[in-house]
Amino acid sequence: MGQDQTKQQIEKGLHLYQSNQTEKALRVWMRVLEKSADPAGRFRVLGCLITAHAEMGRYKDMLKFAVVQIDTARELEDPDYLTESYLNLARSNEKLCEFQKTISYCKTCLNMQGTTVSLQLNGQVSLSMGNAFLGLSIFQKALECFEKALRYAHNNDDKMLECRVCCSLGNFYAQIKDYEKALFFPCKAAELVNDYGKGWSLKYRAMSQYHMAVAYRKLGRLADAMDCCEESMKIALQHGDRPLQALCLLCFADIHRSRKDMQTAFPRYDSSMSIMTEIGNRLGLIQVLLGVTKCWMIQKELDKALESIEKAQELAEGLGNKLGLLKLHCLCERIYRTKGQQRELRDHVVKFHECVEEMELYCGMCGESIGEKNNQLQALPCSHFFHLKCLQTNGTRGCPNCRRLSVKPGYV
Repeated sequence: MGQDQTKQQIEKGLHLYQSNQTEKALRVWMRVLEKSADPAGRFRVLGCLITAHAEMGRYKDMLKFAVVQIDTARELEDPDYLTESYLNLARSNEKLCEFQKTISYCKTCLNMQGTTVSLQLNGQVSLSMGNAFLGLSIFQKALECFEKALRYAHNNDDKMLECRVCCSLGNFYAQIKDYEKALFFPCKAAELVNDYGKGWSLKYRAMSQYHMAVAYRKLGRLADAMDCCEESMKIALQHGDRPLQALCLLCFADIHRSRKDMQTAFPRYDSSMSIMTEIGNRLGLIQVLLGVTKCWMIQKELDKALESIEKAQELAEGLGNKLGLLKLHCLCERIYRTKGQQRELRDHVVKFHECVEEMELYCGMCGESIGEKNNQLQALPCSHFFHLKCLQTNGTRGCPNCRRLSVKPGYV
């Protein structure tokens, strides 16, 4: 297959893919991969296969094609191709919740500086790295990466990237419980879709609606949460987007739990868990198991709640997801307090505080924990964040957290 024929077949596949004929598109692209002698064409078709498998939640296949793409990039001996292939490798590992590998491959991308294409990809690299740091609950570094990605998006006038970063920032603030910002950022993403997204994939609309649903649910605006989640789910079903379907089912379950409708919540959690297991989203599984645990606790089935916690703890420890562990210790504390088991209660109180210290989830001004309840937060330029009211009351001459870190251990 020559260069022109390769291009034609790739375009044919794209047309089929955009018409929701995914399996036909995959067959066309696989034929190109088998028959084309053009390395640049093979590189591009591998990119199409990586994107398609990501959206279907076939993350192991995504990773397999990303590895082949790196070999093709080396064959082409072009740093732009190599940077793009390492970014795809980073994204594949991010989807598989291999966060340390994601960070390592992102750093490799950033070290390949110099060309125009590489510089344009830096925003996407920073976003992927930020998502990985967030998966590991390293909040300061996650925020630093998201802000870098946002700067790249603004500098390159890249509205699609800005939309994706806004969704990640919504997720970031939802996790540390600044629900005002958790809603603001996906609303901003939805605005970008409305203003600029006429030719974009509908996944951008679905993504912003899902993150809005999460924020509305946490703010107690359950009808708004349901509306947004239904719109997101409708698009996910139309496009066969399994990862988003799993997240929407989790959100639906959380909404029903908030309404104390356990009979409806449990089947939604089960459906979400089934897809999360199928696609390998272990971070999502932790969230599902947290929701299931809370349902059992509402029903006062404490032993069943502890069974769910045990499964979630194993996953959180395997991923290095410290926030998941903190939430699990908090739930255990409540369960053992109810059961009157003092030794176990003390053990989880100690572990909870160790997690808070390790993640620096406390305000460096008032000393109170961050992420325990809904609070307005403000980040300083160093990406350490504090209660907004503390900054307004006390002001700051530099960051108190950074000052503490710069003091030599001998003087502490």
